[in-house]
Amino acid sequence: MIAVRAAAARAVAAVLAGRSLDDALAPLRERVATGDRALLQELAYGTVRHWLRLEPIVRARLRKPPRSRDADLHALLVVACYELDGMRTPAHAAVDAAVGAAEGLGKSWARGLINGVLRGLLRDPGALAPPDDPGRAHAWPDWLAAAMAADWPADWLRLAASGTERPPMTLRVNRRRGGREAYLERLRAEGIRASPAPHAESGIVLEIPVPVERLPGFEAGEVSVQDTAAQLAAPLLAPVAGCRVLDACAAPGGKTTHLAELDPPPDELVALEIDPGRAERLRAGAARVGADVCLRLGDAAEPAGWWDGRPFQRILLDVPCSGTGVVRRHPDIKLLRRAEDIDTLVAAQSRLLDAVWPLLAPGGMLLYVTCSVLRRENADQVAAFLARRPGAEAMPIDAGWGRPDGPGRQILPGEDGMDGFFYACLRQSA
Repeated sequence: MIAVRAAAARAVAAVLAGRSLDDALAPLRERVATGDRALLQELAYGTVRHWLRLEPIVRARLRKPPRSRDADLHALLVVACYELDGMRTPAHAAVDAAVGAAEGLGKSWARGLINGVLRGLLRDPGALAPPDDPGRAHAWPDWLAAAMAADWPADWLRLAASGTERPPMTLRVNRRRGGREAYLERLRAEGIRASPAPHAESGIVLEIPVPVERLPGFEAGEVSVQDTAAQLAAPLLAPVAGCRVLDACAAPGGKTTHLAELDPPPDELVALEIDPGRAERLRAGAARVGADVCLRLGDAAEPAGWWDGRPFQRILLDVPCSGTGVVRRHPDIKLLRRAEDIDTLVAAQSRLLDAVWPLLAPGGMLLYVTCSVLRRENADQVAAFLARRPGAEAMPIDAGWGRPDGPGRQILPGEDGMDGFFYACLRQSA
């Protein structure tokens, strides 16, 4: 076993070294006491959410910059700073716990350093006050704050705040196994408070997140965890009886399985994934909900390696993107994403659009999806595609969610409780 704050520090240090927070936490959960796992989650996620604001405060109180071999110790100081700033732990208890966690990192020599830095913070009432600048107050990197503010000036304050928000836990009821109202009754019987999600006829929002093991029927595939905004994809694609459907970038598979749960389901549903490990997780998820999916391993940008030559009436293209619309779920994006990544992503999205478009049958529809708020990946990307493809046209999306943006529709994070998503429906001329 390892002290929970030492485990949180190791997770944060792993993120700074380039790992995703979920991957960093996975092996550490088993190394802390069962009763401490929720605290580990809170400490690690909270610290990463607020790192870009809190880390400079800690660094300013160190006599010299931290050595690379002490990245975990530096992370522990910021974890403790987050606990002092963002949690209700009594100050003396938070300091004592951080000092004790030094031993869990094998750095007992740093106990005095930790104690001195944290008690110095406590003696300065204004040390942890957030700055006036909304981007820095909500711990966005400067380059990304500037890009979002430029794209959405009227919404920038709301967008900035999404960087430190906690997302709701949203479920999707498998309507081939039962209805939403019946499942809400089952949740109430289990003491789990929930309400219907807006805009998604199978969606349910939990008042307080719970482990999936507590969800009735989860293992039997009666319900899945999926944000409301992501649940809009399958109905937008609107496959009809006899449709052959391609989910071109399918993992982790939430939208794939949702398509399989529609009534009627696609005549054939092909799920394509380039990564073997992610493909296996998709296969397991499809089996859990009883989805009839034809899983293929291949690169959507290189159809010659996997396509059988038969066209698809519907294509779902949920492209790799910056993830700027889901930062509240994946706060490590603020630390791992770089400005130059956007150029790479925009180029990859363009290649994917051009590669899969010829696979669409005349009169068919492609649904372009991102979980980004950056116009370069969204409205500008689709507009550029339409300009170079005379046979393509954008279909208007008439909906009660989001707002029109160029040839598509944009949801900003937090609107109606949803994550940030962009959708564009593109029709192939008959």
